[in-house]
Amino acid sequence: MDLGTKRVAWIIAQVALLLSISYGTTGEEVCDSPLVSSLPPSSFRSSSQLSTSHAPGFAKLNRRDGAGGWSPLISDRYQWLEVDLGERTKITAVATQGRYGSSDWLTSYLLMFSDTGHNWRQYRQEDSIGSFPGNSNADSVVHYKLQQPAIARFIRLIPLDWNPNGRIGLRLETYGCPYTSDVVSFDGGSSGLLYWLTSGLKRTSRDVVTLKFKALRNSGTLLQAEGQEGLSLGLELERGKLLLLLRQGRTSSTEPQRLVSLGSLLDDQHWHHVAVERRGSHLNLTVDKHTERVQIPADFSHWTIEQLSLGAVQSEVSQKPVTSKKNFNGCLENLLYNGHNLIELAKNKKQQVTISGNVTFSCAEPVSVAVTFTGPESFLQLPGTTVSSSGGVSIGFQFRTWNKAGLLVTFELPQQGGVAWLYLSEARLRLQIHKSGRPLLELSAGVALNDGQWHSVELNSRRGRLTITVDKEERDSSQASLSFPVTIESHLFFGGCPVDDGSQKCRNPFNVFQGCMRLFTVDNQNMDLIKVQEKQLGNYSNLQIDMCGIIDRCSPSPCEHGGPCSQSWTVFHCNCSDSGYSGATCHSSVYEQSCEAYKHKGNTSGHFYIDVDGSGPIKPQLVYCNMTEENTWMVIQHNNTELTRLRPSPGVNQYSIHFDYSSEEEQLLAVIKQSEHCEQELSYHCKKSRLLNTPEGSPLSWWFGGPGTGRVQTYWGGAQPGSQQCACGLQGDCVDLQHYCNCDADRMEWTEDSGLLTHKDSLPVRSLVLGDIQRPGSEAVYRVGPLQCHGDRNFWNAAFFDKETSYLHFPTFHGELSADISFLFKTMASSGVFLENLGIKDFIRIELSSSTQVVFSFDVGNGPLEVRVESSFPLNDNRWHRVRAERNVKEASLRLDELPVATQEAPADGHFHLQLNSQLFIGGTASRQKGFRGCIRSLQLNGVTLDLEERAKITPGVQPGCPGHCSSYGSLCQNHGLCMERANGFHCDCSLSAYTGVFCQTEVSASFKSGTSVSYTFKEPYELSRNSSALPSSIYSDMTLRGENVSLSFRTNQSPALLLYVSSYYREYLAVLINKHDKLEVRYKLDSSRDAEVLRSKVRSLTNGQLHTVSIRRLTDSVSVQIDQNAREDFNLTSDGEFNAIKSLVLGRVHESDDLDADLSRLASLGFTGCLSVVHFNTISPLKEALLRPDSSPVIITGPLAQSNCGSAASANPYSAENTHHLSGVIAVVIFVIVTALAITARFLYRRKDTYRNKEVKGVKQEDSQDFPFNNQADSQNLSTENPKEYFI
Repeated sequence: MDLGTKRVAWIIAQVALLLSISYGTTGEEVCDSPLVSSLPPSSFRSSSQLSTSHAPGFAKLNRRDGAGGWSPLISDRYQWLEVDLGERTKITAVATQGRYGSSDWLTSYLLMFSDTGHNWRQYRQEDSIGSFPGNSNADSVVHYKLQQPAIARFIRLIPLDWNPNGRIGLRLETYGCPYTSDVVSFDGGSSGLLYWLTSGLKRTSRDVVTLKFKALRNSGTLLQAEGQEGLSLGLELERGKLLLLLRQGRTSSTEPQRLVSLGSLLDDQHWHHVAVERRGSHLNLTVDKHTERVQIPADFSHWTIEQLSLGAVQSEVSQKPVTSKKNFNGCLENLLYNGHNLIELAKNKKQQVTISGNVTFSCAEPVSVAVTFTGPESFLQLPGTTVSSSGGVSIGFQFRTWNKAGLLVTFELPQQGGVAWLYLSEARLRLQIHKSGRPLLELSAGVALNDGQWHSVELNSRRGRLTITVDKEERDSSQASLSFPVTIESHLFFGGCPVDDGSQKCRNPFNVFQGCMRLFTVDNQNMDLIKVQEKQLGNYSNLQIDMCGIIDRCSPSPCEHGGPCSQSWTVFHCNCSDSGYSGATCHSSVYEQSCEAYKHKGNTSGHFYIDVDGSGPIKPQLVYCNMTEENTWMVIQHNNTELTRLRPSPGVNQYSIHFDYSSEEEQLLAVIKQSEHCEQELSYHCKKSRLLNTPEGSPLSWWFGGPGTGRVQTYWGGAQPGSQQCACGLQGDCVDLQHYCNCDADRMEWTEDSGLLTHKDSLPVRSLVLGDIQRPGSEAVYRVGPLQCHGDRNFWNAAFFDKETSYLHFPTFHGELSADISFLFKTMASSGVFLENLGIKDFIRIELSSSTQVVFSFDVGNGPLEVRVESSFPLNDNRWHRVRAERNVKEASLRLDELPVATQEAPADGHFHLQLNSQLFIGGTASRQKGFRGCIRSLQLNGVTLDLEERAKITPGVQPGCPGHCSSYGSLCQNHGLCMERANGFHCDCSLSAYTGVFCQTEVSASFKSGTSVSYTFKEPYELSRNSSALPSSIYSDMTLRGENVSLSFRTNQSPALLLYVSSYYREYLAVLINKHDKLEVRYKLDSSRDAEVLRSKVRSLTNGQLHTVSIRRLTDSVSVQIDQNAREDFNLTSDGEFNAIKSLVLGRVHESDDLDADLSRLASLGFTGCLSVVHFNTISPLKEALLRPDSSPVIITGPLAQSNCGSAASANPYSAENTHHLSGVIAVVIFVIVTALAITARFLYRRKDTYRNKEVKGVKQEDSQDFPFNNQADSQNLSTENPKEYFI
């Protein structure tokens, strides 16, 4: 061997030695020794055996002794194989094998553990799945490592399924290592331990207490830690739940504060692990696998534990245990305090330990055999005893269940046709006795008996009286006198009746019972259920004997976001009605994530609940969405958005003002992060009050902004962060160019520094500190506006996939217990995969399977499960469609657009946790097949948006963004509004519409008086030669009309009245009026040499003060008129059909009436009194131009013109006051006063000011001084032309 080879061999040897030292010397790292192979045959038991050569002792892995394994006499689900390991052992794995050389093997089985050979506990994977996969042949070994090691002495394996061409056959092995523990037992009386913590045991930087307990009673104090000043923490079992209690004070009357409750059904006589860890003022409580983190009062941050008491409540006076129902009855194991074994100290009788009462260092527990009724075919038949001398009956048992209804016990009476039923109904105990089909007796007792706790029931019939009692309480008992004897004819049936009971000895008109029962007695004789299991007594079906299989499906609660959880024996239910979330587990938010999203659902300005992170932990918040501008603004108020005045005050050198926002901290930060732009107005009006003391001085004032309490900011609105400037300093136009703020000029005249703060990292403004208002003559006024943000970076985040082979990949999606996925897509392809993530066996996928179908599929270990939604219209129409998929422990759901939700229940034998490990593929699959071609937008997984655009920038075949939104949202633009594309979204252009608003949906109306006139000039004439006596037709050729499209709405009581007049340079005109008969007339004069043609409508009563809509259309000589919903009326003109050289359009009073006929001139001079709305003449909206753009439009307004909502169909008639009774006026005034008072009250409650200066800052109203030059600016939502609305979606 050469030198190099020797060196390599030496290195390998050293590595092997290190590995053996690291992993082979401690029992904690390696715990996989075989436990069964060396056991004697006496350690094996079974329900039965086919023969002596098929005995359970031959069921050892890879052995061929006997018949090569165990087989029972009969192959059914009532068989079992049991192994006694001799002592409590840590079990980490199990392996199974079929019977050697046969066709006998198991395909699935249940695994049970026990410390005593009774009260078995089923091992469940992920707290849900009970069955284990078995074998596929007789020889191969299937090895399963337990997710959580089990500590037990006895193992029992129950076959569920086996080879259909053979019988049950089994060889097995379990793996693990020895388990050592120190145990102490308390009798529930005065037994207890008291530890005085010496310096060696006192806390270090943290306090940690760990233990295991087994409770024989559902209530009692496990542990109490007491320290100085009467502060104590306690662990107390109450109705099977573990409570962490805090006490402040040494008197027993002090009511403890409940910090947290954890666990459930902890009185099941099985071991439960508890850990309490305290770090300063935070504390973690762990029960089994579930942990809760709580905050305790600051008093505990330096608290030192002086004594620990266990088992019994200590007397405050004598420091001795007292007998109490609060004392713990059960066992504790491996009690450690900061690593010190306290039970070992007690065993060794150390001085710091005081033992009182009957304390033993072993865990003896009574044998109580329970039975579980699992389903509709479960029943237990027990024999009735012989008739006693008293001629009565006595039946007793205990039960626990989650169901409100179910049969407990029934039996036949000796009399003809007599029967008794004891059952649950609405969680109360009820007794019915019938004879010959007629009810003879009904009794009820107890309440809320479906709480999962053990309840005792006693039925006694003696000496003519029948009594039923619940929990041995007199108040929960009911009795009645009998005129007939109640005895058992033959048998008692508990829980249900046999399915094939041909003798009809058992009848059950009620629900079957699902739950547990134990401690059966009949005429004071105990019933042995082990004999029942061995077929030596009674009969049964579909029972689990010697175990209680109750599960608390609400602990921990699967319901998210605070939704209350309720349950039956088989399912749980989450009440999401008040949570703001929906779904089986209250996981998905019912609200949109931004104002932008609400706008794209067709909503207008108003208050909305916003859930910025969807299904995430941040709560919904109520905000105002201002949709009156091109951008959609989210407005978040604080407690003082008004202009507030400050004056010098004696002894006050500095004012500090704090702002409280209507949204919580995490909501604010999420909104700012999600928005494209945020801003907040910051203004300071000053008179001899300097601001930033620029350029070289230290700031006299500053503000705090950003997360938490904010960071110091020394710039002002309109300037850049860190500049120590105001807006005028940035623009170079301050009143004193030697300073960077107007106020720093320190003048006696009022001036101001105002502007917008737009740096998102500095928002929102948390507080102001103003420091130069103490000098004589100094005054200041400040205002911090609401936080306003627009744009949703998440909503428009999109990517375009132009090839089937293109995709984006992201890290693995973690949605183990609950997962929601939402996105929008548009495509012209008929199929493609939107999203896919794979695991070893598990996967999750959403795809467009056809042009009308979306499929959500996944696998949680038991084969693929699919949820489908079918659309009646094609989905490849290049329009946006929304997909929302959710999967939780109860069901999977899929929603497409606004179609009904499709759901699929979660499989009972699948595991809870979705186990994925590959990358998440978007727009394609790992195989690069069936990829998606089109756009995906706003992709969110569990409320977190994936940044598709950033990933698309560096990915070939994928483009960031996706233009073309009008095809999907263009229909939101109403009343001839045009949809205009934007990079992120769309905008409705209302310039060609008579309406306004974000969707061109708001009517433009005005109230006219008799002197009001609105004149719109179409086109000024070309300048003509002074000598020209004729007007060439070519001058007006482009203003000659061969048709008009006129529409308007009006409301009036005036008759006659001129509604609209259009004039011409050739003395031609069009007039729309109401004649003296309250009918509509349309007058056309299209030939100046002829009289006007009058077109009269037949519709009557147009001056009734109601809103009427008129539509007039002319094409050459054909005219149609339609009023409201009446039939269209058609007319023909005799003129040539050309309206030449139109000049102007007038609404209301016509001042230039020289060209009019005499009667029309008289009518035009009267003007119009009433309401005109949405006036449209071809492409011109004259009323809209006059009201919204009077300075930039060719309109002339004379007389009073007031914009109003009088054109709304729901608006009352404001022009018939003279015909209204005075009572109506009084009612209107009263309503107005009430509404005003409510509005003022709401404003007062909301705008609670929290402005203070050292102690308090008093705002000065503007009435306090006549030289106060500033008006409070209205909040942005009050500037809206739309009516604010509040939506609760």
